[in-house]
Amino acid sequence: MRTPLSVVIGAGGTGGHIYPGLALADALRRAVPGAVISFVGTERGLETTLIPGAGYRLHTVDMIPFDPALGARRYLLPAALLKSGVQCRTILREQRAQIAVGMGGYPSAPVVLGARMAGLPSVIHESNAVPGRANQFAARLTPHLTVAFDRSRAHLSGGENAETVGMPIAAPIAALDRPALRAEARRALGVPAGARLLLVNGGSLGAARLTAAAVGLAARWQARTDVHLLIKTGPAALEAARARLTDEGGSRIARAVPYLDRMDLAYAAADLVVCRAGSATVAELATTGVPAVLVPYPHAPGDHQTHNARVLGDAGAGVLLTDAETTDERLAGVVGPLLADPARLAAMSGAADPSSHARAADLLAARVLSHAKEFTHDHLADHH
Repeated sequence: MRTPLSVVIGAGGTGGHIYPGLALADALRRAVPGAVISFVGTERGLETTLIPGAGYRLHTVDMIPFDPALGARRYLLPAALLKSGVQCRTILREQRAQIAVGMGGYPSAPVVLGARMAGLPSVIHESNAVPGRANQFAARLTPHLTVAFDRSRAHLSGGENAETVGMPIAAPIAALDRPALRAEARRALGVPAGARLLLVNGGSLGAARLTAAAVGLAARWQARTDVHLLIKTGPAALEAARARLTDEGGSRIARAVPYLDRMDLAYAAADLVVCRAGSATVAELATTGVPAVLVPYPHAPGDHQTHNARVLGDAGAGVLLTDAETTDERLAGVVGPLLADPARLAAMSGAADPSSHARAADLLAARVLSHAKEFTHDHLADHH
């Protein structure tokens, strides 16, 4: 290409859309070191910290969620989408973009709409087993569809032509060698020698249900020396969780942290994970082979976390637990026998299938580059 490759990626709201977008951006930079990569999001989501923190420029637009819970405000959605689409068209032109990518989440749809308005190609990546509303809409605006899981094709317009590329995940996790990193990871995370590590991960914002059950479990098991709990609470719930651990005695065997900036260490150290079933988490578990107890978020659109969780559950790599039954007592009954059965944990680990996700970022980057080159070639031809 005669001008530097410029790609604008729409990703925002939660880590489940942002982290795959960042993995794609890194893969594009590996493929084309001089590429100009920027993101579109809103002022409300985690993108405001995660994207600049990763060294990428974030443009913000005025967009509201595709959410029935908005009530009467949902009637503002067409106008908001049109406004933010125009804003994205301006951003794409300013960035001299050759292509736009929508990673899902409500900031993603305006980018695809803006590309359509600007006459640019766009690629959609759907990360969930059941697509979100933003991508269901955006799929009508571009023929270039990619998915993380085969089972999401049926829910997308034109989905029969979608390509399954897997879920883009960060390079350190895609290349993780758990046994090789395990000793270093356990030291870094302060896991006592001989103890099995139960990692409780509520996602990028934490999960109140999982945190409460884990803190209760730590109190219940406080006299044990063979188990250690690492509880990722999210920033908002940290103080309350730490206070309960201290008051109830759980701090003897458990530690609460607001976030984990080295998930590769957490996965390498963990014997078992209790977590939500966001698509990024499910892909990371499949890739790293960490056995999991999956507690799908019950209010996810289309109950997509349950469908995501079944990808691991059906393979024998995970155990599903409903949100409503996730108490410390029930968790003890599920987690206790698993931690006591190394053969079962090894079988669960062996049942995970890393193949698609470990290479997904590079596969998706290759598709984006291919469509960008086609556009640039055609564009140059039109001008001669």
